Amino acid sequence: MTDPARPATSSAFVRLARVCNAHRWRTFLAWLLALAALQVVAAGVGKKEIQSFRLPGTESQRAYDLLSQHFPAQKGDTDQFVYRAKTGSLRDPQVKAEIERTLRAAAARPEVAGVITPYQPGGQITADGKIGVAKLDYRKSTNDLTAPPLEKIEKAAFQARSASLQVEHGGPGAKLIRFANSQGPSEFLGIIAAAIVLFLTFGSLVAMGLPLVSTLLAIGCSLGIITVLSHLVDTPDFATQLSLLIGIGVGIDYALFIVTRFRAEVRAGRSKDDAIETAIDTAGRTVVFAAITVVIALLGLLLLGLNFMHGVALGAAATVLSTMFAALTVLPALIGGAGTKMDGLTKKRVARRAAKRAVKAEGTGWARWSLAVQRRPWPAALLSIVLLLGMAIPALSIRLGSSDAGVDPPGSTTRAAYHLIADGFGAGTNGAFLMVAKLAKPGDRAAAATIAATLRADKDFTFVAPYALSPDGAVATINAYPRTGPQDERTTTALKRVRNDVRPGLEQKTGATIEVGGYTAGAEDFSRVVASKLPLFVGVVVLLSALLLLVVFRSVVIPVKAAAMNLLSIGAALGFVTLIFQDGHGAGLLGIGTGPIESFVPVLMFAIVFGLSMDYEVFLISRVHEEWEQTGDASGSVAHGVQSTGKVITAAASIMVLVFASFALGDDRIIKLFGVGLASAVFFDAVIIRCLLVPALMEILGRHAWYLPAWLDRRMPRLAIESSEHRLPGVPEPAPDAA
Repeated sequence: MTDPARPATSSAFVRLARVCNAHRWRTFLAWLLALAALQVVAAGVGKKEIQSFRLPGTESQRAYDLLSQHFPAQKGDTDQFVYRAKTGSLRDPQVKAEIERTLRAAAARPEVAGVITPYQPGGQITADGKIGVAKLDYRKSTNDLTAPPLEKIEKAAFQARSASLQVEHGGPGAKLIRFANSQGPSEFLGIIAAAIVLFLTFGSLVAMGLPLVSTLLAIGCSLGIITVLSHLVDTPDFATQLSLLIGIGVGIDYALFIVTRFRAEVRAGRSKDDAIETAIDTAGRTVVFAAITVVIALLGLLLLGLNFMHGVALGAAATVLSTMFAALTVLPALIGGAGTKMDGLTKKRVARRAAKRAVKAEGTGWARWSLAVQRRPWPAALLSIVLLLGMAIPALSIRLGSSDAGVDPPGSTTRAAYHLIADGFGAGTNGAFLMVAKLAKPGDRAAAATIAATLRADKDFTFVAPYALSPDGAVATINAYPRTGPQDERTTTALKRVRNDVRPGLEQKTGATIEVGGYTAGAEDFSRVVASKLPLFVGVVVLLSALLLLVVFRSVVIPVKAAAMNLLSIGAALGFVTLIFQDGHGAGLLGIGTGPIESFVPVLMFAIVFGLSMDYEVFLISRVHEEWEQTGDASGSVAHGVQSTGKVITAAASIMVLVFASFALGDDRIIKLFGVGLASAVFFDAVIIRCLLVPALMEILGRHAWYLPAWLDRRMPRLAIESSEHRLPGVPEPAPDAA
C-alpha cells in the first residue's frame, strides 16, 4: 500500500530505492556475487604490498639509484640475523658451526642473493664474542616478495636457536613477516563495539544487524578491489587495515543515518515502502554528499606526488564509495525484507510513541541543551575554542620522521634484533649514513679514501667502514655510523650538517659527486617532501569542500565556519597523538615506544578527519538549513536541528570512536597512531564542536550565517541535499522503550 500523497514524479533516489525494494533478493544476490567474484580475482592475483618507499628527485633516492646502477648485486634489500651467546661465546666451534649451517640453509633459498656470516668480512661480532650480526641480501626488493618464502628463510636461520643461543631477525623482510602475522582481532572488536552501540540505539537485534550486513558486504568487495589495485599502483602494507578502519566507521554510520530515518518515517505513519523511499530520498542524499566530501579529501592525497600514497588514497576512496552504494542499494532491500518487524513496531506501538513525542517534542534533552548553549553563546564558543587550541598546542612541537624497529611491539623479533645491535655495536649502527660518491675518474681510490678519512675524523661518527668500489670503479660507497639512533633528533642534526657543511668541501677536494642516503636520510627527505606539498594539498581539499558546501547551503559563511572547525578538530587530534606517541604520556598503556610521528600520518589524518568531520557538518547543518528555509527563525532552526540530529550524531560518533579506538589494540605502531588519532578527532568533533561550538557560533551569527550575495546566488547552480518532496519529521527518534 502506498501513500496517497505520493508524487507522480519521483527523484532518482526514490526510483533506486523502489527498484531495490521490489527486487530484494536480486539486489542482495547481486552484491553476494560481486563479493565472491572480487574475492576470487583477489585470491588469484594475490596482494602486492610495498615495505619501503621511493622518493624520486630526492637525494636519498639518487643514492639508491646510483647503487642499483653500479652495484647490481646490491639491488635487493638486506636483512640481518642477530645472534647473542647466552653462555660461552659465538666463536666457540660448535656455536660457529651451527650458525654457519643454518645460514647456508637460508642462503639456499631462491630469493636470497647471498649471506655474510658474522665471521666474514662485512659481518660483525663484538670483541667479547657475545653478539654477532649476519647480513642476508635478497635478489630483489622485499616489495616484490611475499611473506611465505620469507618465513621459510627465517625458519631456516632460527634452527640455530637453543637454550644457549638467541637468534633474532631484523630488516625489511622481517618487518613484512611481522606485519603479515600481526593481523589481530582489532577489526572484529570494532565490529562488536559497533554492534553494541547499534543495539543500544535501536533496541532491536534485527535493526542492529542491517547496518552491519550492509557494511560488511561493502568492505568485502572493497578489499578485493584494493588487492587488484595493489598491482596497478604502489600500495603500502598498512593500506588494507586503514581501509578497514575507515570502512567500518563510515559504512555503519551511513547505514545508521538511513535506518534511523526509515524508523522515524514509519513512526510518523508512513507505510513501509514509502518510508524506505523517503529515507533514501532524504538521508540517502546526505550520505551521498557526505561520501563525496570524504572521497575528495582522500583523493587530494594524489596531489602530494608520493607514489605509495596512491594505493592508500584509491583504496580508502574505493571503500567509502562501496559503503555508500551499499547503503543506497542493499540496505533498502534488507529493510524491505525486515520491514516494521525489525524493531517490533506494531501499529499500536507506533501510535503510542507518536502521541508521546507530540507531547514532548519541544522538551527533549537535545533541544534543551541547544537552547541552553544559545542563551550564553559567547562563553560556550570561547570555552570550546580554548579547549581545542589547548589540545592542539603539543602539535606545535611535533617531530616528523620515521619510527624504527626499536618501537616495534615488545616480544617481536624485529625489536629484539634492533636492541641487540644497538647494545653490541652502538645505537647508530641501526641507521648508518650511506655515502655514495660518483668519482670524477673511475677507480679513483685516493678520492674514496679521502672521503672515508674525513668522516672518521668527524665527532658525530663512532665508526666508518672501509670504502667499497663498484665493479666498474665509477662509484664508491662508505657506511658511516652516527653516535645516536635513527629516531634521535641529534642524528637528523648530524645528517643536515654532513649534507650542508661537510659534503661541499669533500666534493671540492675530490671532484666527486656525493649523495647521502640510508635510513635516516630517506626519512628526512620524506618529511621534507611532505612538508613542501602540504599547503597545496590542504588548500585544494578545503577549497573543493567549501565550494560544495557553498552550493548546497547557499551561504558564504557556512563553508568558512565548517573549514575552521574541521581544522580545529584535526589540530587537537594531532596534539593528542603527539602527547602519546612522541612525548610518551600514556604510551606504556598502549605498549609502544616513543619516537617521531610518521611523516605521512598528519597528511592522512587530515584527509580522513576532514572528510569525516564534513559528514557530521552536512548531517547537522542540512537539518538546520531546512528548518531555516521553512521558518526563517535562525535561533529556532539551530535548536530544532540539534534536537533532530543529536541522537543520531552521538550514536554515529560513538560507533566511530569505538571502531577507531579498537585498532589501537593491534601490534602495528602506524595503525595504533591512526586509531588513536582518528578516535580522538571524532570525539572532539562530535562532543565539543557539534554539541557546543556549532550551536554557539550559529547563535552568534544569527541570520548572517545564511548570507549570500544576490549576484552569486543568481550564478550558482542549485544542488539540494534534502528532497523538496519530503520533509524530516519534526522531532527526533526517541530512545527504544525499556520493554
